[in-house]
Amino acid sequence: MSKTPTRQSAKQAVTHDMVVGLVGEIGNAKIAAILAVGPTPEDLEEAVVWAGGQSDVMGEERLPLTGVAAQICDILTVDQDDNDERR
Repeated sequence: MSKTPTRQSAKQAVTHDMVVGLVGEIGNAKIAAILAVGPTPEDLEEAVVWAGGQSDVMGEERLPLTGVAAQICDILTVDQDDNDERR
């Protein structure tokens, strides 16, 4: 009898190396925070695109970023927000 994989078990886990590969060296605290939210590779990729400002490709029709991807985007941009306010 074969067991049907559940959505949770079929989900590929994001690793430290995957985060560094997509984002670069952002510090262990941010990487740990990203891994703690349990992202899928798709969540991570989507957040990186948004954090890099490349989400404008969809223009007015784009949907707001939600869920785990939004949490990752917040983690990635928290320092950027602080720097913008100082200017």
